[in-house]
Amino acid sequence: MLKVVSNSSRRQFLKGTAMSGAFIALHPYAARAQAGSAHLRIMSTTDLHVHVYPYDYYGDREADTMGLARTATIIDGIRAEAGNALLVDNGDFLQGNPMGDYIAYERGMKDGDMHPVITAMNTLGYDAGTIGNHEFNYGLDFLMKTTAGANFPMVCANVVRGDLKGSAREDDLFFKPYVILDRKVTDGAGAEHAIKVGLIGVCPPQIMNWDQRHLDGKANARDILQAARAFVPEMKEAGADIIVALSHSGIQAGAETEGMENASLHLAGIDGIDAIVTGHHHLVFPGGGYQAADGIDPEAGTLMGKPAAMGGFWGSHLGLIDLMLEKDGADWRVLASESATRPIYERVDRTNTPLVESQQGVLDSVADIHAETLEYIRRPVGETSAALHSYFALVADDPSVQIVSQAQLWYIGQMMKGTEWEGLPILSAAAPFKAGGRGGPDYYTDVKPGAVAIKNVADLYLYPNTTRAVLIDGATVKDWLERSAGIFNQVEAGASDAPLINPEFPSYNFDVIDGVTYEIDLTEPSKYDPKGELLNASANRIRNLKYQGEPIDPDQKFVVATNNYRAGGGGKFPGADGSTVIFVGPDTNRDVIVRYIVDQGTINPSADANWAFSKLGDTSVIFETGPAGAEHIDDVKGVEIEPAGDGADGFAKYRINL
Repeated sequence: MLKVVSNSSRRQFLKGTAMSGAFIALHPYAARAQAGSAHLRIMSTTDLHVHVYPYDYYGDREADTMGLARTATIIDGIRAEAGNALLVDNGDFLQGNPMGDYIAYERGMKDGDMHPVITAMNTLGYDAGTIGNHEFNYGLDFLMKTTAGANFPMVCANVVRGDLKGSAREDDLFFKPYVILDRKVTDGAGAEHAIKVGLIGVCPPQIMNWDQRHLDGKANARDILQAARAFVPEMKEAGADIIVALSHSGIQAGAETEGMENASLHLAGIDGIDAIVTGHHHLVFPGGGYQAADGIDPEAGTLMGKPAAMGGFWGSHLGLIDLMLEKDGADWRVLASESATRPIYERVDRTNTPLVESQQGVLDSVADIHAETLEYIRRPVGETSAALHSYFALVADDPSVQIVSQAQLWYIGQMMKGTEWEGLPILSAAAPFKAGGRGGPDYYTDVKPGAVAIKNVADLYLYPNTTRAVLIDGATVKDWLERSAGIFNQVEAGASDAPLINPEFPSYNFDVIDGVTYEIDLTEPSKYDPKGELLNASANRIRNLKYQGEPIDPDQKFVVATNNYRAGGGGKFPGADGSTVIFVGPDTNRDVIVRYIVDQGTINPSADANWAFSKLGDTSVIFETGPAGAEHIDDVKGVEIEPAGDGADGFAKYRINL
């Protein structure tokens, strides 16, 4: 295995190539290639989520950590560095920021319209792409009109029109399952050779739960591995010399299971696949938080011994797979391989420093839509009498979650009128979306008192979920909260500065239920693991659960306002598997929040402290949040919080005395 260029050398190369064009460094494979051998480079983006500009629309400010326009500069440099290069996208390009919502909800997509993210990708000359799970958030018609504008093939082997057929090859697919690109590669002696590069795409079959409202009765999703095992041999039969899987699916250790969401590891084990472009997890591979496990080598960047790359998210990194190819008669084989990622920024002393400037051609291609998006996000819709922030949303009742719950209660209360469920008590389940974590120390909601604009509502509620209501009993309300309380580590009474938050538990699965009061006993083990599997059947973290000041009746029926993701089984919550849905709203949760603010004129988002940790005495726990949370610490209710120094990677550390 040849040595990869060091990070410091890489930064110098990027700056030299991107800024001045004065220095081009050949990859070692390109330098060593001889007659009959060639260096082929697979460049990949993943999880762009409409981030073309280096701009945080939620914060209405420029940002150094995102933007395909900046990734584009690295792409240009690599094309100069290695002549034999392909550029692919790994999905989740269509939804994820207000530009995407502006196109979907304001401008719309008519036949022949161009979506800005596709315009930017066409500008860069992508060779192929696949579909991620978020591509379905705006419906099939919107997706098909968007992808019709791509000057490159879109492939997806496991999303089917109508019902699944007897075998994957019989399925009526929305996109071609794969494409075989006829390309020329130049070997080390300067001679050109024909090569056929096959690209197959897959996405999580869980789209059928996550976007049921758009897909039910219209589409279906086949198991990722089942689809790949059907089509890879066909690709070989069709003459593919090299096969690269575009896997919008994460990396998960352990045994293969049917219908698994994160199947990239086992996809790499399929005979005939030479390399894996992976994503969905919003992480970086090689490295990036993955632990070594059977078949996973995060240092070498291999899955089942094959090269793999995950290029972060929002354009933060470019994934790179380098293949040293050797001509073996009429065929090509992979002689050696390397995986790497190249970042668009680095973080030093809590400051994000860009390593490249944006490519002007990409910025220019969507400049008009960027300007229209800025107008869209700045429209005022009402006033807030207090700050809306999420810095302490994981440790105390929180204003950013409170306002979502208030809006959902207001809306579902109206929707239940005249139905058989009118008069039943209504609760509201909501979770914080922007709560640091992998998004970094600035990834929090922070809306000052005063005017509330559309950009602030998008900041409160990141996803275009639609409203749902489910019908459950009091016992299930408790179990729902037990599932949510799995975000906390078990803490021994008397412990000093015990870590509070389980980093494997995503914040969007930490539901707070408004309309009841309760405590969380941290000395108890969690009843459920981070994926929602039963862990300790007798665990009892939720204490003093009350409705209207009285212990909750386990048999009492409750209507719970939530969203389509949760109601359809997202997060695997008790009482939320699709079977308990009694109301399917035509409105997005964001629209509900906007309407609520308009209706109220001035909102009071102050948290009511309906939940808290049980008092333990002489016990302290530690958690991390964004440093900007310091100005809101005195407003937190129901818990005693104090600063505890600096955390990792720019976060601030805080202590809770229980």
